[in-house]
Amino acid sequence: MEIVLVSLLGGLLALDATSVGQFMTSRPLVAGALTGWAVGEPAAGVAVGAILELYLLVSYPTGGSRFPEGSTATVVAVAAAGTGSPGALALAVAAGLVWGQLAGASITYLRRANARLVPDPGQGPTSTRRLAAGHLGAVLLDFVRGVVVTFAGVLVVRPLVGGLVASWPVPPGATFGLLLVGGSVSVGILLRDFGGFRRHRTAFVVGLALALLGARLL
Repeated sequence: MEIVLVSLLGGLLALDATSVGQFMTSRPLVAGALTGWAVGEPAAGVAVGAILELYLLVSYPTGGSRFPEGSTATVVAVAAAGTGSPGALALAVAAGLVWGQLAGASITYLRRANARLVPDPGQGPTSTRRLAAGHLGAVLLDFVRGVVVTFAGVLVVRPLVGGLVASWPVPPGATFGLLLVGGSVSVGILLRDFGGFRRHRTAFVVGLALALLGARLL
């Protein structure tokens, strides 16, 4: 039953990314918290979501570009992380990043399917009912895609992480350090895209301080 709930959540979060709303609930941090609540592991959900948020900050879903899908990847990673032990956390994040690439590829096929739902202007005038039906059909396809991608991801990733976590060789402190180093690379790339650290150092330092304060209060 849990996998059904998680899959439906993945479908809803996939919609938020582009098709409906764009309320930012599809961002890894929010998606992780929601999934953690759904599976009864809110702390692990927030931890996985925060780490994946760092890794995916450099992904901009603009135009027709192909990008990893962070929402379904986060749902899959949180569902696989279990109680959030360091080894499970690292393996779940790694698997989530890989699954995000596969989910991103599914968006390419979705766009091709959506193109077939668009009425051909060469065939004459199109009714508003047909346009509305095409739009709703595209939204439904995106929801189904999100559900299927999430369901398949949980089926594949959860037993994989569960089987490998016992042999995770890195100590807890080093594991968290490894994850943060990888996230720092993404933050560095993001700062460079925004003009470099010197140009925005005040905003960066203030934001980092507030984030650390918020994490401590939580």
